[in-house]
Amino acid sequence: MTRIFELSELIRTDNFIGGRWVPAADGARFAVTDPATDELIAQVADSGAADARAATDAAAAALPAWRETLPKTRAEILRRWHALIVANQDVLGALISREQGKPLAEGRGEVAYGASYVAWFAEEATRIYGDLIPQQQRGKRMSAVKEPIGIVAAITPWNFPLAMIARKIAPALAAGCTVVGKPAEDTPLTASALVMLAHEAGVPAGVLNLITTSRERAVPAVADWLHDARVRKITFTGSTAVGKYLARESADTLKKLSLELGGNAPFIVFDDADLEAAVAGLMVSKFRNGGQTCVCPNRVYVQSGVFERFAALLGERVSALKVGPASDERSQIGPMINARAVDKIARHVDDALTRGARIVTGGKRLTELGSHYYAPTVLADADPSMQLYCEETFGPVVPLFRFETESEAVQAANATPYGLAAYFYSNDIKRIERVSGALEAGIVGINEGALSSEAAPFGGIKESGYGREGSKYGLDDYLSIKYLCQGNLQ
Repeated sequence: MTRIFELSELIRTDNFIGGRWVPAADGARFAVTDPATDELIAQVADSGAADARAATDAAAAALPAWRETLPKTRAEILRRWHALIVANQDVLGALISREQGKPLAEGRGEVAYGASYVAWFAEEATRIYGDLIPQQQRGKRMSAVKEPIGIVAAITPWNFPLAMIARKIAPALAAGCTVVGKPAEDTPLTASALVMLAHEAGVPAGVLNLITTSRERAVPAVADWLHDARVRKITFTGSTAVGKYLARESADTLKKLSLELGGNAPFIVFDDADLEAAVAGLMVSKFRNGGQTCVCPNRVYVQSGVFERFAALLGERVSALKVGPASDERSQIGPMINARAVDKIARHVDDALTRGARIVTGGKRLTELGSHYYAPTVLADADPSMQLYCEETFGPVVPLFRFETESEAVQAANATPYGLAAYFYSNDIKRIERVSGALEAGIVGINEGALSSEAAPFGGIKESGYGREGSKYGLDDYLSIKYLCQGNLQ
């Protein structure tokens, strides 16, 4: 029978290395706090380079046996892990909400989303096929086989503390790789709980290792992985600046990288769109996790003929959103992750107002709720001179830009170094074909605001990174192709 844990049992404050929970080598710790109240949740291990090296040592020792484990056996372990995650959905959701701030319903939803990747890659583990290459010469047989790439370092962000690490660990384990991981300093407890459940499911000691670090000590800890030739792959979700750093610093050992980086997603509403559907899609895509996702629309382009009507419909829906802590079941928008996040949102809104934007709704801090809350906001008459045009706000702010023609909208949507997600709404089938092909993004939503699925490839182009997570393509990033040539067969 699948075990259900109490919250106190899932909160682990040490590193997990070689199958054991151990403190940082020097005993250092840092505080994890509730963004809704700033209250202390726990003091966790503050790791350095020595701890990162210990994790790599454990992963290296475990690699030979794990890569030789039958895919069927790896799949069975992943299925047990999935069952444990699903059985503990409520307590994991509560933990996510406590340390990250998102409403309880979203916390539970994230658990289901993260679990879906574990289930998906449990099945993909048994489908790692190679190819028999058609014969080119008599007496010679050629084939290609796929093998685990080796030790994988997984570095994850705070906005989806369970889903992001699950969709990195699951394919790595399915492929036969061992893992060293580091979650974001704001949300380490969820990742530790997930690793604990993996161990409970039967992942062997040393196959999955996790260290936690403060912001100040993260660079030297991760640098040890970047410079260690035994670590053959880095998978990272986070900012473009950090992604570029990881690429540069790992170049000496030519590691394989999967980088899911920043976005500046456009959302285009054409005058032939179903406006009610467009508003509903924007609400889903923009206000999930309080606007703190990499695929949130950051620039909303609305054709002039429907601009005012769309702004009014959107303003009505946004003004009705309930803001509050996760402890209130009615909350739809929680606190931002920290004070820096709120300061950035306020700076973007103030800059936009100074440059001519007008408030449809919101536009203020909600200090009566606490220091980390900002009102869901809609700004009309935004333009390219504003900071929010070129910088990812990462908060519940919707700037509306007016456009006249299709070509103008597409050109504006593509006028960014980023290319993660893009959205557009139209009922013109010819326009749908044209615009979906013209948009420069790795993910395109067509009359749809909810894009993520374990069955679909997730990732970007340009400075939004490279590599794909999820889908049948997601496993390839954890495999290398070996060409076998057998001669003298005649």
